[in-house]
Amino acid sequence: MNFKIGDYVTRKSYNNDTIFKIIDINETLYILKGVDIRLYADSLKDDLLLCKYKNEDDTLLEKIVERDNLDRNEYFYLPAKILHIDGDKDYLSRCLSFYNKANVFAIGEHIKESEIPTNIVKLLKKYNPDILIITGHDSIYKNSDKSNINNYKNSKNFVNAVYAAREYEKSHEKLVIIAGACQSDYEALIKSGANFASSPKRINIHALDPAIIAVNIALTEKNKEINLLNLLNKTKYGKDGIGGLKSNGMMYVGYPR
Repeated sequence: MNFKIGDYVTRKSYNNDTIFKIIDINETLYILKGVDIRLYADSLKDDLLLCKYKNEDDTLLEKIVERDNLDRNEYFYLPAKILHIDGDKDYLSRCLSFYNKANVFAIGEHIKESEIPTNIVKLLKKYNPDILIITGHDSIYKNSDKSNINNYKNSKNFVNAVYAAREYEKSHEKLVIIAGACQSDYEALIKSGANFASSPKRINIHALDPAIIAVNIALTEKNKEINLLNLLNKTKYGKDGIGGLKSNGMMYVGYPR
């Protein structure tokens, strides 16, 4: 069977566990990008299987806090503001659409992972967000020591960005930071000052996982404690993919409407 750029495929050798889109063909090698998972890969033609893909982002919205139960007749609501910095333009666009559907104000910046640390403070000063997401692509090199941050593709960049953000705003309550991508150094990110980070079990995460965490915090009433385990379970892979600190909501509630 002939495959072309734009086709959705899975890999037989990985039990067809991940859906990819073909983004380039280099002679006999097919370059793949995860549709839902923040992952790049390559494959030979014989290992590929054509498949169908259905976007389920709207279904993921159903896991968000009960936005429709708010008393809109008497009160008004000011959700927290999100700044989402992403090393991948396509995933950023998808997350921004997700925020829009959730009625949460979010600003997106597409910045290469290695350039995020030197730009983070400037962006924090410019946008003054309540919630900061630092993500993109990452991975741990095969058969390497997971406790050594140098064995990760971009974890050091994410960690340095979190350090810089925490130097700017030290309070975990005033600025909630969600950092990391697939297989990132979870412990290093938490120690550097992130409220939430990936990936405790060094697994791949869903493109929307950081956004799911952010939207839940943004739409929960300020100073109301969020059930941490319930929050993590709203992400694709739960506590294996993302972990973090107990947190309170960041949405202001006013009266009268």
